[in-house]
Amino acid sequence: MQVSVRLNAVLAQIVGASRLQVTVSDDATVADVLQALAMAYPGLGARLERAVPVVGGSHARLTDQVGADQEVAFLMPVAGGAA
Repeated sequence: MQVSVRLNAVLAQIVGASRLQVTVSDDATVADVLQALAMAYPGLGARLERAVPVVGGSHARLTDQVGADQEVAFLMPVAGGAA
């Protein structure tokens, strides 16, 4: 199945697009989507490992299943804030 993927600014710069499609099996998990991205775009490397997956507006676990009708976003965590 095709899954829609959204990448934040840093990841999108590496890939050259903020939205794309990846092909995964029908019973794919977030981890499978990550693996498909890593294989298709080796330049993402360690940054992809640190990305926070979001499905349906909520943080997702690597073991969460995804459907063709869902978008999986990978956002980079940010540091900072008040001490």
